[in-house]
Amino acid sequence: MTKVNMTDFATFGFTSRLLSTLTNSGYTAPTPIQTQAIPLVMEGRDIIGLAQTGTGKTLAFAAPILNRISRAGGPAPARGT
Repeated sequence: MTKVNMTDFATFGFTSRLLSTLTNSGYTAPTPIQTQAIPLVMEGRDIIGLAQTGTGKTLAFAAPILNRISRAGGPAPARGT
């Protein structure tokens, strides 16, 4: 896995709205699984991650997805989600 030095969520390139939501929800710094997974998911790569329960695996893949949706803007396609 690619080793990346990310110390806060702003370094991932998330939208300001997503960053604000993360901050307001109490997320201050990414966990090790998030630091390793988020850049890969942002590149559109497939990942398999293994970490203890409660370490932020769900956020590691959900935040990049929400970021992509936020950047796309506009309504969902007529036959899409």
